[in-house]
Amino acid sequence: MSEESDSLRTSPSVASLSENELLPPPPEPPGYVCSLTEDLVTKAREELQEKPEWRLRDVQALRDMVRKEYPNLSTSLDDAFLLRFLRARKFDYDRALQLLVNYHSCRRSWPEVFSNLRPSALKDVLSSGFLTVLPHTDPRGCHVLCIRPDRWIPSNYPITENIRAIYLTLEKLIQSEETQVNGIIILADYKGVSLSKASHFGPFIAKKVIGILQDGFPIRIKAVHVVNEPRIFKGIFAIIKPFLKEKIANRFFLHGSDLNSLHTNLPRNILPKEYGGTAGELDTATWNEVLLASEEDFVREFCQPVPACDSILGQAQLPEGLTSDAQCDDSMRAVKSQLYSCY
Repeated sequence: MSEESDSLRTSPSVASLSENELLPPPPEPPGYVCSLTEDLVTKAREELQEKPEWRLRDVQALRDMVRKEYPNLSTSLDDAFLLRFLRARKFDYDRALQLLVNYHSCRRSWPEVFSNLRPSALKDVLSSGFLTVLPHTDPRGCHVLCIRPDRWIPSNYPITENIRAIYLTLEKLIQSEETQVNGIIILADYKGVSLSKASHFGPFIAKKVIGILQDGFPIRIKAVHVVNEPRIFKGIFAIIKPFLKEKIANRFFLHGSDLNSLHTNLPRNILPKEYGGTAGELDTATWNEVLLASEEDFVREFCQPVPACDSILGQAQLPEGLTSDAQCDDSMRAVKSQLYSCY
């Protein structure tokens, strides 16, 4: 018998191979590919101390710290995800790690906000026009998040639903590397906000929201512009200000009804006509569609069971304002008294 015949007889046939042996190995997850323009790479280097040649080394260093110090932390360790935290803390490893831990602590410490967090669960908020993202960025490349508390009717749903919608929007915005580098601007229109509505935003809620925005989410808030604020806003700001870091407090700008003042900071060509701009009517539908189209991403990220906070994070400290309810048991009567004094 020929050598070829012996080979055919001794070699396993295709039919005898197992199904797993026939299948090719699964592809490796895609590595990080930078989407920043050259100008943004330069900006990230100058403002965030991000060096492209060291970027993946820095990501690996943060990943190693998570695995060593928080081995049971249920978190993504993808390059792109970890980069958000490094950029938000100017590539300081320790501060980026703390921000990542805070991010998960916040999500697990406030179930009213973070449970079942997906766009389809917030259709009432989205349809009310409470918030949107303007279609044009400012000259620095910052997206503008527009919030209109007057569109909220408290009898329709609790204030926590508004907070959920804001958080969803921030999560969607921060997926963009451009936003990670440029940051965002908040435009808040307080026209028509009454005392009864303002009283829903007491110290307990204020501390939690500010704790997330300052220390529990990887986003750079470059400015907060408040327009059409009634006298009652002095009371609202009096509640907020003690919890603000000086850097953030200095980025609040109160314009009242003076749109010319607003236009010195935000050009008219990016603003809707409601705010003296030339960019047409304020459009809320487009951003709602963007969020609703991301339903599956949010279900995967926020609608899966996670271990209890204590078993995951050990002795990790919650950000200021995200301590237990007992520690935040402020008197609403005192809040209302403070608000009444502004009339």
